[in-house]
Amino acid sequence: MTISKPATLLYLDGVSVSFDGFKALNSLSFVVEPGELRAIIGPNGAGKTTMMDIITGKTRPDSGEVFFEGQIDLTKKDEAEIAQLGIGRKFQKPTVFESHTVWDNLELALNRKRGVFATLFYRLSSQDRARIEEILATVRLTSRASDLAANLSHGQKQWLEIGMLLAQEPKLLLVDEPVAGMTDSETVETAILLKEIAKTRSVVVVEHDMGFIRDLGVKVTCLAEGSVLAEGSIDFVSADQRVIENYLGR
Repeated sequence: MTISKPATLLYLDGVSVSFDGFKALNSLSFVVEPGELRAIIGPNGAGKTTMMDIITGKTRPDSGEVFFEGQIDLTKKDEAEIAQLGIGRKFQKPTVFESHTVWDNLELALNRKRGVFATLFYRLSSQDRARIEEILATVRLTSRASDLAANLSHGQKQWLEIGMLLAQEPKLLLVDEPVAGMTDSETVETAILLKEIAKTRSVVVVEHDMGFIRDLGVKVTCLAEGSVLAEGSIDFVSADQRVIENYLGR
């Protein structure tokens, strides 16, 4: 008898993992719906990065279930397979090709699914060109398309990397501290940008900037000691005494 999982995009249930006796995740249960933008907060060591490592196949859980699109068991897939399923991850430090133009960065991202020879002899189709132009507009870099990525501001490099992930058409985007080091105006623009992206795919954002989280205006999950401490609106979570003691009051 086949057990059907809930019709959610991402489903973690009872996930635990320990490193040298330290329990990084402690029976973590977490659900992301299709088309949802979710914010994750919590103190250092709460398990936020480990959770993303589990979802992307970088780390295997000791116990628990991790399902994508209801039936796909992510614990049985490697990192490359999970990326091909449509799960993209953006780390805190932007990793773009600085000696290439903004346009070339996006074109390279589009071409990643092709084989080596196909990529070498590939000519950009009108469809791909239109997709790159669409992504440039989304990530606010149309006017910088011909500029070297090295000449972008820190915030613009973050946007470019988000654009490179979008070029791979992910169904779920995991974004780690996107506004760290950004100017105030870039931070505000990034909140708008992520809300736009979440209209067509699910986005999970890990961030410490509470003003930015408030600008997102979405459901917030607070992790502490490897499990969910509180979940709800930013006002609801911020008023939780356990969240104040474990995170906000620090």
